[in-house]
Amino acid sequence: MRKAFVQALVELALAERHPRILLLTGDLGYTVLEPFAETYPDRFFNVGVAEQNLVGLATGLAEAGFIPFVYSIATFASLRPYEFIRNGPVLHRLPVRVVGVGEGFGYGCAGPTHHALEDLGVTRIQPGLTVIAPADAQQARAAIHATKDLPGPVYFRLGKDEKPLVPGLEGRFELGRAVCLREGQDLLLIAAGSVAREVVAAADMLSARGVRSSVLLVSTLNPPPVEDLKAALAGHRVALTVEAHYVVGGLGSLVCEVAAENGLSCRVVRCGVWSAPDGASGSQDYYYRRHGLSRGAIMEAALRELRKPSSGRGKRLGRR
Repeated sequence: MRKAFVQALVELALAERHPRILLLTGDLGYTVLEPFAETYPDRFFNVGVAEQNLVGLATGLAEAGFIPFVYSIATFASLRPYEFIRNGPVLHRLPVRVVGVGEGFGYGCAGPTHHALEDLGVTRIQPGLTVIAPADAQQARAAIHATKDLPGPVYFRLGKDEKPLVPGLEGRFELGRAVCLREGQDLLLIAAGSVAREVVAAADMLSARGVRSSVLLVSTLNPPPVEDLKAALAGHRVALTVEAHYVVGGLGSLVCEVAAENGLSCRVVRCGVWSAPDGASGSQDYYYRRHGLSRGAIMEAALRELRKPSSGRGKRLGRR
């Protein structure tokens, strides 16, 4: 999604009458950010490995009337300058765009310091901070364009991959709304981020076994698509949330909140990361298999839950 983000940024800058859009990086993004940096060298700043200063500078630029995009690896963009994001763009309602790249296990082999497994949890609790997790490059580009005029701050959680697209999504994005990718009466699958590809593939595998699944994609976690979630949950007995994130604080928590606060009888099962890092290392696909996020694991989890009686809520799945 990185190149799609930069392409959208260049398009927005070209459409502007005044040079308000800026791009700041924390000494990374080489081979990715050049289309913007070379086109607008006076609007590109490498702050170095200093993420707090990165956000602090962006806050001052936003106060001066600019729209700064702050680019870094997701865990560095969200956690290292977290207090600066809260005290600056959030509390002062400034249009700083924090762009975190490598959602979930996107930087798999780089190890747990580079795994973004808590960024949704810490960002979505900040009132006024829009939190967006596109599922593929086309939707990422649409989200950048759709939020160009938002007066407050935004956190974008982007994946690294460019080519894999989510079947049936076709770049659809509407702020605060969920996207229904398919409908089925037996089961509800709810996804966030690029793991949605695995979810759609799991739905196909379930269909081959006679299980008709609805697939709902949640790309905006703040403001949350409450009405869309209520409608989907109300029509199903069992729902599985799937995310490359710790199960606490992210999509699963959001869906459980909606179900509980609205008295819905749908049983929500959270598929995500339950355990802390243990030293194992591998690719994104390796971590998906390890934490029950591969298409096969999602299918098996769904079949297990459908075999259970309808009573009981708040079950949990995955490796712990």
